[in-house]
Amino acid sequence: MGKSGLLDLEKHFAFYGAYHSNKINVLIHTLFVWPILFSTLIFLHFTPSVCDFSDKVSFLPCGLFGHALVFNLGFLFTLIYASFYYCLDKKAGSLAALLCFACWVGASLLSNRLGFSLAWKVAVAAQLICWTGQFLGHGIFEKRAPALLDNLIQALLMAPFFVLLEVLQVFGYEPYPGFHANVEAKIRAEIKEWQDKKQKKIS
Repeated sequence: MGKSGLLDLEKHFAFYGAYHSNKINVLIHTLFVWPILFSTLIFLHFTPSVCDFSDKVSFLPCGLFGHALVFNLGFLFTLIYASFYYCLDKKAGSLAALLCFACWVGASLLSNRLGFSLAWKVAVAAQLICWTGQFLGHGIFEKRAPALLDNLIQALLMAPFFVLLEVLQVFGYEPYPGFHANVEAKIRAEIKEWQDKKQKKIS
């Protein structure tokens, strides 16, 4: 059964899907969305910490994590995303949450190893490449402005989960029976509404 309100996965998925109906654009987003999340966590790694996790993981061989894992905005950002995805759908959300925390750990370790200056350069380069690719995907293939121009928070929050569900759908997964059929109907309706508005502006 679908959920309502903030946890209405069909509504969120249909909103994002209406801006990503072209297969090439979807593929571009599949390749670039998670690297954007990863590189964002590199930026956030250097925000002030509240708690150092190094003592809690000191049992790991050779001090694997050292002082890389810190309770800061990067961890809070990861926790919010992971919790939201889990609440949307426990199965796919659990996988998404695991990926979020894997990105946090990976970004923390990389940032700690590279240092502030080099890590920021790597993150900036990744952001430029990935965002450019996505805007080109919308301009050339989708021929529609990105979802973030209409709802920034919803678009940025849903993007990683959307591409993950797109990949899982290839393997036959859906959160519950009838989910994809319901979403496709909503996507078609939203695209038609957008096309009608666009036509009215032209005429």
